Amino acid sequence: MSNHTIPTGCTSHNGIALLPSIHPKLVIYGKWRVNSCVRNGHGRMSKKGFDMSGLHFEELEPEQEFKHPIRRTVTEMDNTLFSALTYNPQPLHIDRHYCETETEFGQPLMNSYFTLGLVVGIAVNDISLGTSIANLGMTDVRFPAPVFHGDTLHVVTKVVTKRESKSRPNAGIVEFRHQAFNQDDTLVATCTRQVLVRKKNTT
Repeated sequence: MSNHTIPTGCTSHNGIALLPSIHPKLVIYGKWRVNSCVRNGHGRMSKKGFDMSGLHFEELEPEQEFKHPIRRTVTEMDNTLFSALTYNPQPLHIDRHYCETETEFGQPLMNSYFTLGLVVGIAVNDISLGTSIANLGMTDVRFPAPVFHGDTLHVVTKVVTKRESKSRPNAGIVEFRHQAFNQDDTLVATCTRQVLVRKKNTT
């Protein structure tokens, strides 16, 4: 570390930069990595590659539940940009006047595919960052309540099932159920997702 500047807010110990608890599991700071915040209350930074925070197949068991600490307030910009990037001209998402005068909601709805992507994205940091090989599919996708601009979402994930892969000895298949809630704890989105997850000490 003598040849490198320790980021602001960090201290050093035995030549390794330490970062006090900022966020559970992993925080990326430029080229540095911060890891293991959940277990020891601080992260270790190294320039020798990224030690990702995802869990391996052996570390996941049915009925495990993860209450993800990241929350996200969704915005009109999120809605407009996502709809534009996906070529979706649905006025329910991009036309406020239409929504105020022609719909029962009286305001734009968040694009449900943005909501679905956000739900999965929030979960990645705690369960599959660097340990998932592939997303295999999703089932039981539902949106039981609307999401509007300004809503703040938080996500809970539960491990439903797991099994060995028949074709890949280095991996197993884990099924997760993701649920998203708004600031009033109303369930707004849910899906079941199948993921091919790496085993420990494999490539």
